[in-house]
Amino acid sequence: MTVNEFFELFLDELRANPALTSYYKFLASPASFEFRKAYVVQRLHYILEHLPNQEAAIWDCGCGYGTTAIFLALNGYKVHGTTLEFYFAQIPERLRYWAQFGDVSGFTYSYENLFDSPPPAASYDHIIIQDTLHHLEPLQEALRIFRETLRPGGNLIIVEENGGNVVQTLKLYLRRGNKRIIEIYDDTLKKNILIGNENIRNLATWRRELARQGLRIPTSGVQYIRLFPPFMFKADNVPHLLKRENNLWRRNALLKENLFFGLNFIADKSA
Repeated sequence: MTVNEFFELFLDELRANPALTSYYKFLASPASFEFRKAYVVQRLHYILEHLPNQEAAIWDCGCGYGTTAIFLALNGYKVHGTTLEFYFAQIPERLRYWAQFGDVSGFTYSYENLFDSPPPAASYDHIIIQDTLHHLEPLQEALRIFRETLRPGGNLIIVEENGGNVVQTLKLYLRRGNKRIIEIYDDTLKKNILIGNENIRNLATWRRELARQGLRIPTSGVQYIRLFPPFMFKADNVPHLLKRENNLWRRNALLKENLFFGLNFIADKSA
């Protein structure tokens, strides 16, 4: 199933399941639809491009509602997703919906805290960490678990917000100040857990943090996405805008580090 085919069926699911629409806002504003769609489609393409082997063992850490894992399962991958909070309860209904269009048995899932039940050593070829790495605390302990969980030649596939984006940084500061780590009570786990409070970082900071656990970010795997504002996205110009964005971040270091919203990268074990 292609990314675009999946997205069209995803929209049908949202129309039939209002429980998802507070998180996925594609139906909320026609004016920003193409803008939001482009962001999701680019990220799915990025993940798919870094999964060349369908036989690989994949862990989707922080899988949320399971959207990425469902897409991968429909394309023949085997993915185990772990998640917390309200996302978990929605997954069974989602799988019933998607089973109409293909085999989703490759997606398994569990409600788990990374630090309470880390996977066995060398058990996964790829670990997808999408909109999750900035939530994991203590970060160095999470990175240590990821490194130990990777098989030789494996990697992390990380999809994040760009913590260098000056607009987003200001918005987050106004919302939560410098309180970057908070403690919350998880009613299912019956315990308090630490969580990064939208603790996004720029690429240079991620490089330093990952290097402390012997994880390397190759330049060839870095991608910046989402620069132009929503009003510029129209149904007939999206490929052109995305091509312009791709050219701009590759040529202009200041622009990509300070104004691009999305940051994707892979990380592997240093030699």
